[in-house]
Amino acid sequence: MESSLIQLLVLAGIAVFLVLKLRSVLGTREGFEKPPLAPETASPVKRSKFQVIEGGPDLDITDHVSEGSDSAKALAAMKAAEPSFNVGEFLRGSRAAYEMILMAFERGDLDSIRPFLADEVEATFAQAINAREQAGLTIEAKFLGISDLALSEAEYDATTKSAEITVRFTGELTSVTRNKAGEVVEGSTSEVKRQRDLWTFSRRMGVQDPNWQLVATGE
Repeated sequence: MESSLIQLLVLAGIAVFLVLKLRSVLGTREGFEKPPLAPETASPVKRSKFQVIEGGPDLDITDHVSEGSDSAKALAAMKAAEPSFNVGEFLRGSRAAYEMILMAFERGDLDSIRPFLADEVEATFAQAINAREQAGLTIEAKFLGISDLALSEAEYDATTKSAEITVRFTGELTSVTRNKAGEVVEGSTSEVKRQRDLWTFSRRMGVQDPNWQLVATGE
């Protein structure tokens, strides 16, 4: 009996350790802002990649848009207004945001993504979800990944410090639509669906709130 109790305590201790370890890795960040780096963990080698040396191009910008383009100028203005802003990290965050928002919409769960949606986009999503529910339809979807992601356009209003970045996504997922009887009316659990979206995110630069909001969607 005493031996069994000791084994249970050891297993419980291991389980608690694993949960704490996962929490430390995953975190609970809202939005897709730049993750904070402690001074001792920041990598000077990685930083130097995005520095403009002797008037050279900012690779963090020119890696994603053409040098001298309107979008490049807008991104440079965003960086001037908020020096911690990084285009590459924004795009990595937008990848996670795309999956989160898309899958929440497929599930009909607006509550979990409401802070990341502009009022007009939220109203459009809610209308589509309500229409689906009234028709007695449910969707079962599984996100497989993003096969293509590119910065399409960037705009910046220096007066309001409002930034807009449009990103083109090609997502891959399986999606099945069922009726009230549970019968499949569209889609397949084995057929991969490629979904192309053009999403515009907006945020005021230089403010405390790090979250970008989805303000427009298209194809």
